[in-house]
Amino acid sequence: MNNQAIRNTAVKATPASQSTSDRAKQTVARVRPMILMDRVSKRYDKESPLALDRVSLSIAPREFAIIIGASGAGKSTLLKMLTREEKPDSGKIVVGGIDYDTLYDKDIPLLRRRIGVIFQDFKLLPNRTVFENVALSLEISGHSNREIRDNVPRMLELVGLRGKEKKFPNQLSGGEKQRVAIARAMVRQPKILFADEPTGNLDARNTWEIVRLLLKINKFGTTVVLITHSSEIVKRLNTRTIKLDHGKIVSDVEHGGDNGR
Repeated sequence: MNNQAIRNTAVKATPASQSTSDRAKQTVARVRPMILMDRVSKRYDKESPLALDRVSLSIAPREFAIIIGASGAGKSTLLKMLTREEKPDSGKIVVGGIDYDTLYDKDIPLLRRRIGVIFQDFKLLPNRTVFENVALSLEISGHSNREIRDNVPRMLELVGLRGKEKKFPNQLSGGEKQRVAIARAMVRQPKILFADEPTGNLDARNTWEIVRLLLKINKFGTTVVLITHSSEIVKRLNTRTIKLDHGKIVSDVEHGGDNGR
């Protein structure tokens, strides 16, 4: 399946079923969601509890949403569903207008090039420079050398790494490494950025620098989903917050600073 074929899998989201959360119903009625999960369940083996238990949520274009929960709450499983690293046992997932039910396994790498993902441990290549780590994302996508020369410096300037192009990862601070990871995820200009515990290995100063950068990216129009266990981030940002516990959504509030503790 090529790019056109993937575009052809886009579906018009219809109002969710009666069992879908009220927020999902309201959002679907208002605008086609950027992310839609409808009664998604996942169990890894018969002896274990459900990792996700009929999870329904809707995230609008340009929204900044936080998914919070303790270790084992289901955050990692939810991310794996949204990036199609794994398939659910039941339920529907639509991301960026693409119905995951229509995708073949061979098309998953192409899909992942259209969404950005950053991780707690950065996942940088140690033998490549800052420029080369970011450029690799474009090389894999088939961009020309000219496009790489034009786009990588602009993205490095956006994340505050101008002048660091020739540095290697072992010459960078933790905050700088995460900025490289964000630049790499964003250089293809995805519509959605998933940030999986991006501040987990950072000190307080670098944590808030990364959070401010994510807010900046969101203001440019990218839908941002921040996955964290930090109640302090929830309180300070006071934005849409979805709380998971034992694989279920137990709260979904507009302002997490008021109710996300």
